[in-house]
Amino acid sequence: MAERPQLTKVEENALVDGHRLRVMQVLPALGDGGVERSTLEMAGYLSRQNAEHWVVSGGGRLVPDVVAAGAQAVELPVGEKSPLAIIANARALGRLIDAHKIDVVHARSRAPAWAAWLACRWFSYHPTRYLTTFHGVYSHGSALKRAYNRVMLKGRVVIANSRFIKNHIVSVYGYPDNQIIVAPRGIEPALFEPALYSCEFRQRIRAEFQLHEAEPMLIIVGRLTGWKGHSVLVEALERLKDLPWKLVVAGGGDADFVQNLKRQITVAGLSDRIILTGSRKDVPALLAVADLAYSTSTRPEAFGRASIEAQAMETPIIATDHGGSRETVIPGVTGWLVAPSDSLALSAVTREALSDPARLKRMGLEGRANVLAHFTTERMLEAEFSAYRRLLAKPVSS
Repeated sequence: MAERPQLTKVEENALVDGHRLRVMQVLPALGDGGVERSTLEMAGYLSRQNAEHWVVSGGGRLVPDVVAAGAQAVELPVGEKSPLAIIANARALGRLIDAHKIDVVHARSRAPAWAAWLACRWFSYHPTRYLTTFHGVYSHGSALKRAYNRVMLKGRVVIANSRFIKNHIVSVYGYPDNQIIVAPRGIEPALFEPALYSCEFRQRIRAEFQLHEAEPMLIIVGRLTGWKGHSVLVEALERLKDLPWKLVVAGGGDADFVQNLKRQITVAGLSDRIILTGSRKDVPALLAVADLAYSTSTRPEAFGRASIEAQAMETPIIATDHGGSRETVIPGVTGWLVAPSDSLALSAVTREALSDPARLKRMGLEGRANVLAHFTTERMLEAEFSAYRRLLAKPVSS
């Protein structure tokens, strides 16, 4: 009798009861944001693992990218929160699970998670494993809100995107510590690579923002919304008019907030020194040129990609001292941590940072080493995939 051919490690990972692993990710939409990027990164990883996979969402600009990564994109309004919409979405997801014999349903947000959990429990016949990634600290001030949030904890395994989120899940919801897999977010080293950008390229970026020779470029990357702390940063920089600098604010946001921020900048007399660029697709390039970056969130970041992206591009970071930033920034080595909403402290630390350009260079090198050692996309995806393997190791009914 002929021997069974040897399987590669990838082929072994992808086999479930003799067939290729089939995974369905579910999220509200495929626009900008960390959840969407994590979904896209997992889609590429699943293709490399020879798994079949689907991404169900309300659509968005990343749909072509998800398809290019090897996933089948399905458009459903799974972000809708009304009970009737959730039940309708659960029925539709149940049909998809049965049609494609899905092995793992991976939900990344609460309304889609309710639809996915109900689909697995009530509206499908195929034995399917359910798990979630807890991407943030959801509002949990009332019993009703905590009950709504608990759908993220109805699987036998939960993925947390930082130790901060793991501790939050245990302390607030009492979920078992040993059923949580921490998968810190990561960057793709080949994309976030300072060596990609020549001196000539960097000069073109500086010229775009009309930076004078030796004038430091400061940067904050992220959605323009109240809790990201842009207003606190403007207050801090208003105290530093005696120093040379320009701040680049990269990111889109709510129109009312943007108008209010512009008004604050004008009143502070900083219109010629703070540049709002809107959304940019060249964030790695901007970070490569910047001398100093900020992550000034007034509420704890669940993880905070801005911190690791800046460090990956050899740019020191000033971040607020709470949430995931405590896990990604090494104070005095790769950046600084300051109290949230404390514009005076933020101003003082910025003055200190700009006073020693040589130190900034050294910290930039340490920052990249820190990210490459701990926060790469591959490490993140391997940790998430280990959650799939843990689920698949046990029967659905156990």
